[in-house]
Amino acid sequence: MKILLGATILSAGFAFSGGAAYAADCGNVTIASMNWQSAEVAANLDKFILEKGYGCSAEIVTGDTVPTLTSMAEKGQPDIAPEAWVSLQPEIVKQGLEGGKVVAAAKILSDGAVQGWWIPKYVAEANPDLKTIPDLFKHPELFPSPEDKSKGAVFNGPQGWGGTVVTAQLYKAFGGEKAGFTLVDTGSAAGLDGSIAKAYEAKQPWVGYYWAPTSLLGKYEMVKLGFGTEYDAAEWKRCTSVADCADPKPNAWPIDDVQTLVSKTFADRAGPAMDYLNKRAWTNATVNKVIAWMTDNQATGEDGAKQFLKENEALWKGWVSPEVAEKVKAAL
Repeated sequence: MKILLGATILSAGFAFSGGAAYAADCGNVTIASMNWQSAEVAANLDKFILEKGYGCSAEIVTGDTVPTLTSMAEKGQPDIAPEAWVSLQPEIVKQGLEGGKVVAAAKILSDGAVQGWWIPKYVAEANPDLKTIPDLFKHPELFPSPEDKSKGAVFNGPQGWGGTVVTAQLYKAFGGEKAGFTLVDTGSAAGLDGSIAKAYEAKQPWVGYYWAPTSLLGKYEMVKLGFGTEYDAAEWKRCTSVADCADPKPNAWPIDDVQTLVSKTFADRAGPAMDYLNKRAWTNATVNKVIAWMTDNQATGEDGAKQFLKENEALWKGWVSPEVAEKVKAAL
C-alpha cells in the first residue's frame, strides 16, 4: 500500500447492574481514523460497537500512519489505531510495544494487506494455467498493449508510489521486455483505476499492479498472480524496492502486517471491550465489498460501518458476547 473513544459518573449504577458493570471502566476512548476507506470504516465500526455495546464514550480523531503510530509509541495516544500498517513502521511499533505504551490486538486484516500483479477473474478462468508471473510472460498475446498490439502490456501505478518501483523491478527481474511485454505508465491513481474499469466493463484482458483492500477490487473481481518464488527479504532491501538498482532478481511481494494497536492505558481498563478488539478481524474480500458499497453510494465511514453490521451479523456476533450483540443490533 502506498501507501485512522463512559462515563465515570455512571459507575455506581453499573456496579449493581450485573453484566453491564464493565462499561464504567471503559470511559473515554480515542480512535484513529486514517485517510483511506478501509481504515475509516474500521474506526467507525469500533466506535459504534464500543459505544453501543460496551458503554464507552468514543471519539474519532483523524490520523495517518507515521504521526499516529509515533504518537502512540511516545505518548500512548490515541487509544486505538484499528488499521495500523505495522510493516510500514516496524521500528516505531517495536518502540511502542517494548516501551510499554502500546499493546497489540487483532490482526484486523486477517489475510494481511496484499500487493502484487492482478488479472480479471474472467481471464483467470479462461486460462487456468496462468497462475504466476513466469506463466504470464509466456503469453504476451493474451494481454495486447494499447500502443502496440504485437506486445503484451503490464500496467503500472503512477510515479512516486513504492508499488510502482517494485513493479518496475519485478518486470526487469522476470524478463518482461525479453518476453515481449512493455510496462505501461498509467500516470495517476485515476489512470490506473480507469484502465482496470475500462478493461473489465469490456471483458478485455488486463494485468498490472494493484493492492487490497480497495473498493475497486470490491467492484471488480480480480485474481492475484503468484511469483513462482519465495520472498527474499535481503533481496527486497538490496534491489527489489530500490528504483536505481540495475540487477534485480526474481522475488515475491511480502504480505503487509496490518494490526490493531491499543494504548496500554486503555487496554488495562477496557475489560471485556479488549476481548472484542482482540477478536475483531475481517478478510480483504469482506472489507472490499464494504468500501465498494461506500464508493457506489458516496457513503461515509459511519454509513459503511452500519451497512457492514446489517449485512454481516454472523461474522461480527463472533467478536462479542450475546449480551453485547443484542445491544449493538438494537442500536442499528
